[in-house]
Amino acid sequence: MKLGIIGLGLIGGSLGLKLRSRSHYILGISRHSDTCALACQKGIADEASTDFSLLTEAEVIFICTPIAAIVPTVKQLKPILSPETIITDVGSVKAPIVEAITPIWSNFIGGHPMAGTAQQGIEAAQSDLFSGTRYVLTPTENTPLQAQKTLAALTQHLETELITCSPDTHDQAVAWISHLPVFVSSSLIAACCQEQDQEVVKLAQKLASSGFRDTSRVGGGNPELGGMMAKYNKDAIARSLRLYRQQLDKMIYAIEEENWDQLEMILGQTQGARSLFTTKK
Repeated sequence: MKLGIIGLGLIGGSLGLKLRSRSHYILGISRHSDTCALACQKGIADEASTDFSLLTEAEVIFICTPIAAIVPTVKQLKPILSPETIITDVGSVKAPIVEAITPIWSNFIGGHPMAGTAQQGIEAAQSDLFSGTRYVLTPTENTPLQAQKTLAALTQHLETELITCSPDTHDQAVAWISHLPVFVSSSLIAACCQEQDQEVVKLAQKLASSGFRDTSRVGGGNPELGGMMAKYNKDAIARSLRLYRQQLDKMIYAIEEENWDQLEMILGQTQGARSLFTTKK
């Protein structure tokens, strides 16, 4: 198949490497001509350009841009594509994207590959990024069945497990396991920075090791990405933060009241529940 990929960073570049290795013809689009040249050199794309007209013959197009650019990109594509062209995206928020694009392009299906690394950009692209991960598709009752079948087949080529759900269900689930940790982690770092005793601060900085690094990692990520998560998944993230705050309040109360049995019970419950989210099923 002829596949278009708009945005040749980590996700788009990795899609190109893997799908091209499965004999698909890849048409790459980037805002930067040097990225286009590099995509061809690295085997990410067969052809690459800054001009969307390259995609006129694409059968499926993956939009791998930041969330804010997804809808404007579809609007730019609309005049140059055949109505049969399937468009999908890889954004981490689905409901507002699906709601905005469906009236513009009926052959659209929201997507979200649950894969990534700390590195970004085309240099970070890797052909096995998706292997053994999950790929979420969020069709609606109006999504053409053929579009669903075509994208399901492509996810098999990525060696990833396909999960299908509604856009709203996706957004609340991802708020818990992907978006909330960013704001919890960021709050941890911000709280540490509120310590006024500089001797304590310097010692904490020296003693910080794997536990702090693991817990604070996502809070030290791209601020623009975190802001977009909050903007486009506002309700689900706010709900998750409120419930998280309730759990913190329970722990604070147990500690202040010296209710060690209650605190141990809470910690025991979370010890047992962690595997429900970290063990692959």
